[in-house]
Amino acid sequence: MDEQYVEALKALAEPSRLRVYCLLVQIHERVCVAEAMDVLGESHYNVSRHLKCLLKAGLVTARKEGKWVFYTLKNDQTPFFTNLLAAVRGIPASEFKQEIKRCKQRLSMRQDGRCVIGPDSDEWKAVCPNMNKSKD
Repeated sequence: MDEQYVEALKALAEPSRLRVYCLLVQIHERVCVAEAMDVLGESHYNVSRHLKCLLKAGLVTARKEGKWVFYTLKNDQTPFFTNLLAAVRGIPASEFKQEIKRCKQRLSMRQDGRCVIGPDSDEWKAVCPNMNKSKD
């Protein structure tokens, strides 16, 4: 069996990585680590590790722009990845209602489509004061 299938399924079997991937599926936007940290309430280490695992599994792509690395869904039209994406899209958006809301708020803080503030900033705290502190 081709290892890419195993890696993709293993990547999505971990709840936090599935959460990150589902967020990318639901928002149809690229996201940088700082934005994902604020949205998910996770540490830099955890978010980076999850995104790198999804990248290694061929589920997302990464593109560096300045000091930020932006992650997007990989556009793989092979039957396996198309069906895997369809399965994830089958998870009701209501399961990620709060994350989607926070993500839209966080993305609205961009300037010219670019992330301009770091994670856990005063600007973010003012917009989303009830967000949990980042955890390790």
